[in-house]
Amino acid sequence: MTITVGALREAAAGERRVAITPEVARKLHGKGVRVLLEHGAGEAAGFPDQSYAEATFADAQQVLAQADLLACVLPPVDAVFEQMREGATVVGQLRPHGAATRIAALGRRKLTAFALELLPRTTRAQAMDVLSSQAAVAGYRAMLIAAEACPKFFPMLTTAAGTIRPSRVLVIGAGVAGLQAIATARRLGAQTEGYDVRPETREQIESLGAKFLDLGVSAAGTGGYARELSVEERAAQQQALADHLKVVDVIVTTAAVPGRPAPKILTAAMVGGMKPGALIVDLAAEGGGNCELTRPGERVEHAGVTILGPLNLPAGAPLHASEMYARNVYNFTELLLRDGAIAPDFSDELVARTCLSHGGEPRFQG
Repeated sequence: MTITVGALREAAAGERRVAITPEVARKLHGKGVRVLLEHGAGEAAGFPDQSYAEATFADAQQVLAQADLLACVLPPVDAVFEQMREGATVVGQLRPHGAATRIAALGRRKLTAFALELLPRTTRAQAMDVLSSQAAVAGYRAMLIAAEACPKFFPMLTTAAGTIRPSRVLVIGAGVAGLQAIATARRLGAQTEGYDVRPETREQIESLGAKFLDLGVSAAGTGGYARELSVEERAAQQQALADHLKVVDVIVTTAAVPGRPAPKILTAAMVGGMKPGALIVDLAAEGGGNCELTRPGERVEHAGVTILGPLNLPAGAPLHASEMYARNVYNFTELLLRDGAIAPDFSDELVARTCLSHGGEPRFQG
């Protein structure tokens, strides 16, 4: 029997991405897989139905009734799972932490589900790593938002009215989002610094033409992870950061841990010590924010400083974000296909560690 892979229009407010692009539909078709999409599934991302030469279109109920595997960007409402074929498979960002009701809904239809956020950060998993691909989009867009909201020019300008000095930009966190934000700030001509508690990120930050901010406290640990700072070390770090923030025009914070509240890095007192007109863009807003004053999805003014807490930034660049995300989904789906059937190999670490439920039985302990 031919495997059917389906996707719906994403239902979350403001979500414009799609889990299957025309490119990925073509690749699936080449493997003998039938692609079944809801009418208009890719339209908001810039992919009208006619751009999917190798896909079939139907209404949502038909897609759910026929799909052997449903690909999604964000978890659908639980009612969607109730309409799926019993024993079918779901692949996407399923927000597994604190998802007891979602796992129960999967169980009622004996569904197998893979949450791509749970992929281990290994070399082999990079081609499927949705967190990294979407973080790159978020870091890029965060710096564009900062450039738009900043009351200053980013680059140095020499004009008939005099020379305009470049903005001083600090990016906190040198993960994928942070490095992309640093690269974007540099492209925009800002005087750019990057900071991370892991001193080994210095080389990455400097390779982008930015300066590494050294606060005199090292949190170097084992396996590439930061160790926990002592009370004295943390106090010294916080004081050094607070002193430095007084000369910064723009801060973009990117420190986030999936499934856990974002670490608080910027206190209200630090913000109060910044210069009037300064700007903070908090990429960790969805997890509560790296700044104590951040309100998710809102703009806050405090002592002349503006704090922005944007949400779901990848949805704001839906075409390229969808292309990257769909390739991730395709590369993971390849692991599940064997001999013309969906047959997960749970001896494969990538399959085992992303499994949220198998045949309706919970597999995730979190």
